[in-house]
Amino acid sequence: MIKNVIVIGAGLGGISTAISLRQEGYDVTIHEKNPQIGGKLNVLKERGYTFDLGPSILTLPHIFERLFERSGKKLSDYIPIRTLRPHWRNFFEDGTIVDLDPDPAVMAAEARKAGEDPVNVQRFLDYSARLYDLCNAGYFEQGLDTSEDFRNFYGLAKFPQFDLFRSMHGGTKRFLKTQKMQDIFDYFIKYVGSSAYRAPAFMNCLPTIQFRYDLWYVDGGLYGIGLGLRRLMEEIGVTVHLNSETTGIRNENGKVTGITTKDGAFHAADIVVSNMEVIPAYRELLKEDATFVGKLEKKYEPACSGLVLDLGLDCKYPQLAHHNFFFSGHQREHFRTVFQKHQLPPDPTIYLVAASKTDPTVAPPGCDCLKILPHIPYINDEHPLTRDDYLAFKERIVDKLERMGLKDLRKHTVYEHVWTPLDIRANYYSNKGSIYGVVSDRWKNLAFKAPKQSTKYENLFFVGGSVNPGGGMPMVVLCGQNVAKKVVAWDRR
Repeated sequence: MIKNVIVIGAGLGGISTAISLRQEGYDVTIHEKNPQIGGKLNVLKERGYTFDLGPSILTLPHIFERLFERSGKKLSDYIPIRTLRPHWRNFFEDGTIVDLDPDPAVMAAEARKAGEDPVNVQRFLDYSARLYDLCNAGYFEQGLDTSEDFRNFYGLAKFPQFDLFRSMHGGTKRFLKTQKMQDIFDYFIKYVGSSAYRAPAFMNCLPTIQFRYDLWYVDGGLYGIGLGLRRLMEEIGVTVHLNSETTGIRNENGKVTGITTKDGAFHAADIVVSNMEVIPAYRELLKEDATFVGKLEKKYEPACSGLVLDLGLDCKYPQLAHHNFFFSGHQREHFRTVFQKHQLPPDPTIYLVAASKTDPTVAPPGCDCLKILPHIPYINDEHPLTRDDYLAFKERIVDKLERMGLKDLRKHTVYEHVWTPLDIRANYYSNKGSIYGVVSDRWKNLAFKAPKQSTKYENLFFVGGSVNPGGGMPMVVLCGQNVAKKVVAWDRR
C-alpha cells in the first residue's frame, strides 16, 4: 500500500525528505506557508541587485548530488556551481588581512601574515580531519540520534577521540598559537550559530568541510539551489502547495492523523514530517502542555539570530573577496555577550558577502551588492528589543565597516534592506528568530539536537536545523535523507 506523507514546510530539509520519500514510492505532498519554496534559502531582487537573504555558502555538494542521482539525474544539469578562491578573506582592526585557501602553499603564506607557523595550521587541519571522519561515519551518515545509537555504533573505546573534555576554542588553542588564527578558525562555528567557547571540541570538524571538499558558489545566486530542486520535485511527482500555512497537527491514540491548514481544511496523512522546528511545532501545532515544551526548551536552546543587512552600492570595493569576515577586537567577549548575556555585542565579528566579485549578474555594472550579517541573540520574549534597537545596532555595524576600510559606505549606498530577528521569526516561524536551529553547547546538549522521530507520536518525524545533525544547508539536506530512511524503517517494521 502506498503511504500518504505530508511534509510541513518547503525548507531544504523538507524538500530533501520529500524527494527521498518520493523516490521510495511514497505519495508526498508539501504544504508551505510562503509563496516560494526554500525556507531560509531565500532571495531578494531589487533595482538590478540580487541578494541571498539566507545561506550564502555552498559546501559538501555531493550530499545534494544524492537527491539527483537516485532519480538517474545529475546535479550539474539543474544547479550550476563553481569553486571560490579564496574561500574567504579575514580583516583585522590592525590592518592585517588573511585569506583562507585550500592550497597548502598558499595557506602557509597566509598563515605567516598572522605570525602563525604554517606547521601549526597543518597540524590543526589534520586534527580537524580526524574529527570530521569520526563524526561523518556515524553521526552524519548514519543519522544517529540517541546515546544508545552512539554506544552501538562507536563503542565506548572511541569516545575519547571526540575530544569531549575541551571546548571548540580549547581544541583550536592546542594547535594555533596566534590570536588571529585562533579567531579565524574559532569562527567556523558560524555555520551553526554558536559560541566557540561553549561548543564541544569536535565542532572543529567544520574546517575540513571546506579544506577537503571546497567551497562553492551557485551561478546567479544560491537561490538557484531552490530552483533546481523545484524542477526535480516537479519531474518526480512531489506535490507542493504554496501559500498553504499549517495551523495544526491532529493526533489520536499516540499517532498523528494529518494537518489542518489556514483555510480550515483538514488533510489526512499516514505520516507527517515537520520542517517547522521541534519546539514551535509541539507548542503551536500540537498544543502540547507547558511542562512538556518547557523540558524541550531547557535542553534545546535556540542558536543565535542575526541582523541581515543588504546594501546596493554605486561603486566597488576592490579589497573585498566574495566572502569576508571583519573580526571583533575581542572575540571572546563577542561570544560571551551574544550567547551568555544575550545582548547586542558592542564590537561584533561581521560576515560580509560581495557576490558581485564572482558573479557580475547580481549587481549593475561597476557596482557591488553586499550582504552583511553579524550574529546577535535570539529574541527574548520577556524583554524584547524593538526594531529601533536593531536599527541603532545597524549603524554601529556600518561605522565599523567604514572604520575597517569601506570608506564612505553610507554615501555609496543606493539601496538598503534590513531584516531583524523579528522578521526572521515572522517569515520562517523559527524558534525565537533563530537562524540555525538549536545551539551547539557542550553544557546544555553536547551539541546534539532533538531526535528525528517524535517521542510522543510514532508516525511524526522532524527535519531541519532543530534536529540532528543540526543547521547548515548540507546538514539539513542530509537530515532529510536520513529522516526518509527512518520513515521507511518504521513503516516496514
